[in-house]
Amino acid sequence: MDRTRRALAAGTVVVITGASSGIGRAVGLAFAHLGARLVLAARSAEALSQVARECTAAHPQAEAVAVPADVTDADAVTGLADTALARYGRVDVWVNAAGVGVLGRLDAVPPADVLRSWEVNVLGTLHGARAALRVMRGQGRGVLIDVSSVLGGAVTAPYTGAYAAAKAALVVLDEVMRQELIISGDHDVAVCTVLPAGVDTPFFQHAANHTGRRVRTLPAVATPERVARAVLHTAARPRARVVVGPGARLLPWARVLAPGLVRGLIRRLTEHRYLGAPGTVPVTTGTLYAPSGATAAVSGDRHAAARTAARRAFALAAAGAVGARFIATRSRTRVRTGSRTRVRTGSRTRVRTGSRTRGRTGSPTHVRIRPRARVGTGSPTLVRLRPRARVRIGSPTRVRMRPHIPARRLSRCR
Repeated sequence: MDRTRRALAAGTVVVITGASSGIGRAVGLAFAHLGARLVLAARSAEALSQVARECTAAHPQAEAVAVPADVTDADAVTGLADTALARYGRVDVWVNAAGVGVLGRLDAVPPADVLRSWEVNVLGTLHGARAALRVMRGQGRGVLIDVSSVLGGAVTAPYTGAYAAAKAALVVLDEVMRQELIISGDHDVAVCTVLPAGVDTPFFQHAANHTGRRVRTLPAVATPERVARAVLHTAARPRARVVVGPGARLLPWARVLAPGLVRGLIRRLTEHRYLGAPGTVPVTTGTLYAPSGATAAVSGDRHAAARTAARRAFALAAAGAVGARFIATRSRTRVRTGSRTRVRTGSRTRVRTGSRTRGRTGSPTHVRIRPRARVGTGSPTLVRLRPRARVRIGSPTRVRMRPHIPARRLSRCR
């Protein structure tokens, strides 16, 4: 966060769509804590005004103006850019975070709902990108950040076809825009795609649901604040694609290495764990056609913070157990070659070499053998330890010294 503070100075001008709820609201508050000047857009005017007040109070230098707008209206989105230019003179960062969800079988979701979701998720983002690039090309710099999703951008799941297709389209659109900016020579204008995994937002409460099934539980989810921090880091140090959330980096690789296994696992989990029984909830259109209003919030009450803390505690406990096991194994390892002589190396490791001489670490001859290593030759090759020589053998090596090898044979190796 300190590096982000240095790179994003107070007074950075940021335009955020979908700022009344979820990730967009968390991003607005995160920028406000750095003293940014914000233009916030969403359909819920009352909720948006509340967010603007929270942002203004977050930092002495923070400013926020609420502009109610529907991103499907190209003229309204262009007005956001005009407001930022009229009030602050420039646009440094533009974040497209507006989005809606649709759950249901593709043959069961009404075409009007599919069209509406694509208008918000794809055309709304495209309107924002066009407005942002117009300003950023003119001023010679800027960062455009589009919030896509791992669902669609990297993996797929049943009952999310309309939503996943829209999020996959954003990945393609951003790649095309990056290529066009390189061709036009606008090297200081960056287009970035942020792909969150499951996030604890009111997404499922706001999504249109044509399955008739209640969303019972979710996979490991990230907090909206975690995604907001990723957006801030991306604005400070632009990267083409940024994945964020538990397992988000592993999912694309797992899909490449074992596509059938990943698809089967997601299919079974979605059908038997994440969704309840059919007929448990009525069919709804969610916030497709109406603003979120009083239900607008940052969190979706999925207890992401507590679940994240539990995952980290489990990981630390597991790491501690493995470390303790390793130390115990190392201190009790013995390497024997069949004689009564012992060479001690500071722990309980014992090396028996076949002579009657007893030595300790610090004596003329030093032998260091790592845990689970075995040294020795049972082959025609002989091993000879010279005075003051140190032998270090890694764990994959195994050498066995037969106790019946005469000392005179060793002398011939000199």
